[in-house]
Amino acid sequence: MDYAMLSIPADHPAYAGHFPGRPILPGVVLLDQAQMVIEQACGVLLCGLALAKFHSPVTPGEALHIAYRQDAAMVVFTILHGERKVADGKFIITPEPLA
Repeated sequence: MDYAMLSIPADHPAYAGHFPGRPILPGVVLLDQAQMVIEQACGVLLCGLALAKFHSPVTPGEALHIAYRQDAAMVVFTILHGERKVADGKFIITPEPLA
């Protein structure tokens, strides 16, 4: 397993409308950030999401890290805040183009 930090600012605009009075990071923003970190770290292009499960909400200011493992076709990941599991899933790696 490899590890990386997910840096999502406490003032990210997605918190403002989701939900007023009790801000929670939308899952799509969390997955977008995870995808960008994994693509950069692994040097791959991800083309889809095979599975995603959300276990716990993310509130502003929470320090997140991602554990991931790459194989030939997928990257399996878990997003954590300390020891608390936030989300996990599998991204699909873009296949090599046909010649």
